[in-house]
Amino acid sequence: MRSVHFGAGNIGRGFIGQLLHESGYDICFVDVREDVVEALKTKGRYDVVMANEAGEHISVDQVTALHSENEADEVTQRLAEADLITTAVGPSVLPVIAFAIAKGLLKRTRLGGAPVNVIACENMIGGSEALKGYVMEHVPDERAEAVEKIAGFPNAAVDRIVPEQNTTGIDVLVEPYFEWVVDDLQIKEEHPNVSGITYVEGLGPYIERKLLTVNTGHSTIAYLGYACGKPTIQAALEDDEVRETASKTLEETGLLLIKEYGFDPDEHREYRHKVLDRFGNPHISDEVKRVARAPIRKLGRNERFVSPALRLFDMGCAPVHLAEVIRAVLRYDYPEDEEAAELQETIRAEGERLALAQYAGIGEDHPLVDLVVERLDRT
Repeated sequence: MRSVHFGAGNIGRGFIGQLLHESGYDICFVDVREDVVEALKTKGRYDVVMANEAGEHISVDQVTALHSENEADEVTQRLAEADLITTAVGPSVLPVIAFAIAKGLLKRTRLGGAPVNVIACENMIGGSEALKGYVMEHVPDERAEAVEKIAGFPNAAVDRIVPEQNTTGIDVLVEPYFEWVVDDLQIKEEHPNVSGITYVEGLGPYIERKLLTVNTGHSTIAYLGYACGKPTIQAALEDDEVRETASKTLEETGLLLIKEYGFDPDEHREYRHKVLDRFGNPHISDEVKRVARAPIRKLGRNERFVSPALRLFDMGCAPVHLAEVIRAVLRYDYPEDEEAAELQETIRAEGERLALAQYAGIGEDHPLVDLVVERLDRT
């Protein structure tokens, strides 16, 4: 079986690539970084190293790579022949790779190729659906029906901690835990035969559970840890106040998830505890400044803090711990983070109330703004 995967970064190699390899796929990575592409071509393999006591190495071979720009024609041909297409490039890059995928799918229709699924393994809700929209922008109207017939874009939720790597090679360190959930209702033809994928009917609850527990929790620890001078996520979790606030913040998002989606309270409590334990993995050193980067994006209305806080208000609950974390985000002033610098400049010019309202997309008189500013005034 043949797969094409866009994004030869740590998630692409250390998560999706590993599972594709273990399922019998030959993997062609597509990336814009010449050094990574050349290393994968030359070696044809790399190791995935587990961040645990044993530190076992999993060899991933039958691998090659193509440069997305310099070898565009070969990328098109590979896409036309692939049994599965996946991405792990980051939400902002999906529009960039859409043209290449459109070319490949168009050639596939001309060659009479079999249906194929395109799965965006991104940290976002509706990633594959969004990618489909970008792809179809590059498909002529008269060919749209043919492409729709042979290409499925099932949404997915992915979860694995892959820390900043200490080496410059292509081997990659990952945590042992992973979760890859794919929407069964959006699959075209047969399910991709990938061990490790869980197929579900309706993905929304699982994406929300991951985003509002893993993403919210990880970022919470980072901003609180930065505020008290902790260099890593693990060091921050060793602080009793940070851990307590992070735990209570996830209790708030957990209340929302249980009410909205019907998750079992006991099972979700275990899930929350497991997530916090994963963050404390002593074999992973993850800098708070890496996890906390891009604070403006993370203050967005549909993001990990503001979205659950607004919905909790709608339920009649005051999200006091989420408000405390949002306060820490507003105080994040790491000078080498461009968004942090912009955030602080906006606060100096407009004040915290207006800055929060602006970036969160809510009114200055919203009770969330009141709750956050009230906590800011106490510090």
